[in-house]
Amino acid sequence: MAGSTTPAAPLAPRRSDARRPAVILIAAVVVPAWALLALWSASPWRGYLDHGGWGDTLALSPLCRALPGGEIVVPALVAGLAWLLMIAAMMVPTVLPLLGMFRRVVAGRPDAGRLVGIMLGGYVAVWMGFGVAAHAADTGIRSLAAASPGIAARAWLIGAGVLALAGAFQFSALKYRCLERCRTPFGFVNAHWHGRRPAAEAFRLGLDHGAFCVACCWALMLVTFVVGMGNPGWMLAIAAAMAVEKNLPGGQAIRAPLGLGLLAWAGAIVVAHA
Repeated sequence: MAGSTTPAAPLAPRRSDARRPAVILIAAVVVPAWALLALWSASPWRGYLDHGGWGDTLALSPLCRALPGGEIVVPALVAGLAWLLMIAAMMVPTVLPLLGMFRRVVAGRPDAGRLVGIMLGGYVAVWMGFGVAAHAADTGIRSLAAASPGIAARAWLIGAGVLALAGAFQFSALKYRCLERCRTPFGFVNAHWHGRRPAAEAFRLGLDHGAFCVACCWALMLVTFVVGMGNPGWMLAIAAAMAVEKNLPGGQAIRAPLGLGLLAWAGAIVVAHA
């Protein structure tokens, strides 16, 4: 009809605009985290990344002895910082597809940036919880080894066992299901985002995705305790494997070769000590 106007369709975001949040996150979080880990691993305080010698030989031992409960509190804080850096370096890249999708969903809101940050906070919170449990188990195993010369002499069995566990898990049904969920972030957004309670829904979205991510990657992350968080080369290799598995088209195809490689590594350790 003459004189009528048709509402203009919303403009699709340019490719550069869609990629901008990921670029910003990589530049502001991921790259600095890797740089700090590399500097830390090359410093006299490298031992803090390898979970060893807390109260006796490292530079913070006077502080550990001076503060009430410092033998526990100071190592826990330093370990927490190291783990947070490792999450930023290794796991944040694997959440970029979800972050980009959620950013597009909330793009029209004035609080879009805050909601993306809350979602990312939920994701990091799950990994921090896993880190607490992993560090507690690591501390317990080290204490047991220190109290038992027999266990200490066969500590290589622990490393081989972790590698074998990680390799076998690559072939499990749980790994497959969680990996498939992590590779389809739309399902998480569709299930948790309705816009009625923005902050709570964004945080729950991050928590849920983080839980599936932990279920998918926990065994590979335990390998970092074998190679040592003070070894950036191995950490980068593990991070790359997880990012390829979760983010790239056809990335799930490396699941079996990676599992076989870990099993072969475990077998080589056993043969070397036979």
